[in-house]
Amino acid sequence: QIVFYTLHYITPYFSGYTTVAGPFYPFGAGDTENDRSDDGISPLISLLQPFRFFGQTYNQLYINNNGYLTFDWPWYSYFPYQFPGYGGEDLIAPFWTDIDNRGNGFISYRQYSSGSVLTEATQDINQYFPDLSFSATWVFVATWDRVAYYPYSGTETSFQVMLISDGHFSFVLFNYGTIAPTQRYVQAGYDTISSTYHFSITGSLQYNITSLTYSSNVNVPGRWVFRTDHGSWGCQFNGMVFLSS
Repeated sequence: QIVFYTLHYITPYFSGYTTVAGPFYPFGAGDTENDRSDDGISPLISLLQPFRFFGQTYNQLYINNNGYLTFDWPWYSYFPYQFPGYGGEDLIAPFWTDIDNRGNGFISYRQYSSGSVLTEATQDINQYFPDLSFSATWVFVATWDRVAYYPYSGTETSFQVMLISDGHFSFVLFNYGTIAPTQRYVQAGYDTISSTYHFSITGSLQYNITSLTYSSNVNVPGRWVFRTDHGSWGCQFNGMVFLSS
């Protein structure tokens, strides 16, 4: 069964209710907000639980306003490279492009170690990976809410990245809402140190990037899910394995 979600929420950084279409996890109230700045980045975020990512275990991460996460050090690049990049950094990029939220849009994040978000994550992962008997103990949610491309003030693009773990298994989940058209380069996927494992949803130059709203690898429009805890066989979903290519 395919379910479309319309979430209503109150955010701590502006008043009133707003509506976002797409399979989004809750966000807004209680989140920590990144600075409203072009090419900004979060401070170092200490994780409440270690996260396993293709043979590495991380206790911290950074959120770049331009649509990606790094673990070891902050990056400030607004121009994405095409995966595989064969570099020295593990990188998760739900939507890496030149984003400018000074005029409109909010970028926020929150960690959960109890509550309904863990229940939702547990149900989702068990639906996509029914053989694991998974029970989430930690979820990290980062949201780009109606952000604009540089320098096109007024465009609105919304997406999320979730890190989900039970201390043993780990997963990365992307959610896409409305994606505004752009002629800029966009990279959506992940890359690892030396590109031992990598995946690109749509490649580098996006002439039809708005299709992310309707794309999926789990039959939920706008959602992509990857298992990332093991470094010997690569990323997996629904029995399909993604290795380097």
